[in-house]
Amino acid sequence: MIIKKFVDSYFGVNTYVLGDEKTKKCAVIDPGGSLVETLSFVKENELNIEYIILTHGHGDHIGYVKDIKEKTGAKVVAHIAEKELLNDKNKNLSYTMRCGAQEFDADIYVNDKDKLELGELKMTFLHTPGHTQGCMCIRVEDEMFTGDTLFAGSIGRTDLYSGNFNQMEKSLKKLCKYEDAVRVYPGHGPTSTLGVEKKTNPYM
Repeated sequence: MIIKKFVDSYFGVNTYVLGDEKTKKCAVIDPGGSLVETLSFVKENELNIEYIILTHGHGDHIGYVKDIKEKTGAKVVAHIAEKELLNDKNKNLSYTMRCGAQEFDADIYVNDKDKLELGELKMTFLHTPGHTQGCMCIRVEDEMFTGDTLFAGSIGRTDLYSGNFNQMEKSLKKLCKYEDAVRVYPGHGPTSTLGVEKKTNPYM
């Protein structure tokens, strides 16, 4: 399995390339920044972008979706509950951001526990509302991409459009059911594990 993180200097958003070493198929998760670096890594490693996966629809996570889609034909994947945010530049706040107003539909809308294959990797999507109504995490073996649901030592804010702290609490309880060894790749900040977060994160 290939996992490469790129950190955008403007918003500090983490963009990830998730790839299958055998088939060279990959996905770009939350392309809110680091476009040049991301595409360079993909090219240098002879990867083919099959999916653009969004943990949620805020502008700092979706800024380069259209650029990557136009260059590669990759399919955009998001949770069905995030359709409203993706189609409204005011609600997703992209109109305030460097990449400008973004409004689009995903090619594939998923529900909780839906699965997609990426080469020989199996991705499971977990609906984790709270930061937004359509937030989701992506589980691949012992790796979990948590977007702005769970950070190392903290969580995403719940005071923006469609955010809800009560839903966030339920989502965090859902994540607590997974094994301690699962590695956490958040939308901002350093990586962690669920075990560490259960012990040290005040929100868990």
